[in-house]
Amino acid sequence: MTPEEARERFAAARVARLATADASGRPHLVPIAFVVAGDTVYSTVDAKPKRTRALRRLANVRENPAVALLVDHWDEDDWARLWWVRAEGEGRVLAAGEPEASRSAALLRERYPAQHGAGEVLAVEVRRWSGWAAAD
Repeated sequence: MTPEEARERFAAARVARLATADASGRPHLVPIAFVVAGDTVYSTVDAKPKRTRALRRLANVRENPAVALLVDHWDEDDWARLWWVRAEGEGRVLAAGEPEASRSAALLRERYPAQHGAGEVLAVEVRRWSGWAAAD
């Protein structure tokens, strides 16, 4: 799979898994809604109920900006249709209201109309798109 095809498949997926690690290397994995703009993946802290808005994924990115994201396609009946894509890069946390955060929140609302951004935005500058597919 070429990096271009990997990026296209990733961008078309509806949910990704975000992997971060704190300064000591302790991993943290969560599903996220996202949008791709160029080689940047954005995800926002939305308004759905949470214990806190001080999310571990954002604290981890502040401590250790290396992140990975994964999307995949599963087909129980036809394993020739299986594929996955990984995006590896550097994360940044954008404050709500920053111009880049506002632009990305608008893109996320276009993609997920029910989503209402309410906080900080995670921006991941993808340095490497890679993937695997069972068939071409």
